[in-house]
Amino acid sequence: MKRLSIVGSTGSIGRNALSIVRMFPERFSVKALAAKRNLTLLSEQIRVFQPEVAAVFDEAGRRELKTLLPADCRTRILQGEDGYAAAAAWESADLTLTAVVGAAGLLPTLAAIDAGKTIALANKETLVMAGAVVTRRAAERGVSILPVDSEHSAIFQCLQGQRREDVDRILLTASGGPFLNRPAGEFAGITPEQALQHPNWSMGAKITIDSATLMNKGLEVLEAKWLFGVSQERIRVVVHPQSVIHSMVAFRDGAVIAQLGIPDMKAAIAYALSYPERLALGQPLPDFSGGADLTFREPDLEKFPCLALAFDACRQGGTLPAVLNAANEVAVNAFLEKRIGFNDIPRIVGRTMAVHAGVDDPALETIIAADRWARQSAGELVAG
Repeated sequence: MKRLSIVGSTGSIGRNALSIVRMFPERFSVKALAAKRNLTLLSEQIRVFQPEVAAVFDEAGRRELKTLLPADCRTRILQGEDGYAAAAAWESADLTLTAVVGAAGLLPTLAAIDAGKTIALANKETLVMAGAVVTRRAAERGVSILPVDSEHSAIFQCLQGQRREDVDRILLTASGGPFLNRPAGEFAGITPEQALQHPNWSMGAKITIDSATLMNKGLEVLEAKWLFGVSQERIRVVVHPQSVIHSMVAFRDGAVIAQLGIPDMKAAIAYALSYPERLALGQPLPDFSGGADLTFREPDLEKFPCLALAFDACRQGGTLPAVLNAANEVAVNAFLEKRIGFNDIPRIVGRTMAVHAGVDDPALETIIAADRWARQSAGELVAG
């Protein structure tokens, strides 16, 4: 039986992971959970899965969660950054699923790596911010990082049984989001409600907005660079609106291997949790008899400048990817709160990046400082 710690248990990935645990109770047990503010759902998860420990955002959350649990509940409740790190590195867990959103996933992931846990990584920002630090530390401790993002899971699956030296390039597919065919001249009027209507995937609010701006694909390029040890020049983004091909790998003999499936995260999550086995999820196959075409196109970097900004951050490296990510988190949050417009997201990210004094090969402390600086700078731009 595999023993799990799930950091981000009330989000989309965490909920899907726990649904898989319910499907296969003989395969998995839950030893630790962590969530931020959805304490009602977290209390229900604690009742069902009875973890040894659960972590919440702060002391107020800890007190509230206590009131939602039965008096005889034996789950230990922790709080704050130290609580998240402790849950991620919980001694009795074998595998830690990092499923929180944004920069908050970095320190718990590092804590789990230091504790020797296998990492199922659904928090791309961990590698965007500190890819060199994270992969180096994982190598030093002999820790495996298994991708959970559907695109990176697809690449990982395509590479099974293949020699890495035979890889020519990675073909990272993108749906194009809800505004793929909308004229750029209409982008200024886009509302959060419209941007949250993804045509294919059901995801959390932040990643859905990132998909609408194509920033998510740029973050995935940075993630792929570190996960698979390839340069940016060998990663190509291909817009594939149907989201049936989740990504592809091209080899030096001209062969291309693709991984296909319906647009549902359960398969990618289950593969990371059960690797190298596959679980009988009962998922339907794509409809190969319906006559639907699979189409591809190049991304429009002028129409979607966030992707171009991510490419720039990937090329320059150092602290700039952390700045890109932090400024984007601030801008997306401001857009969701209707304090800025859709076109202001790339404007704020680009201006923050432009005035950043980058540091090459930064230590973890320098990365965290750059993240903090970028949040303050982007916040000032939001305030006007």
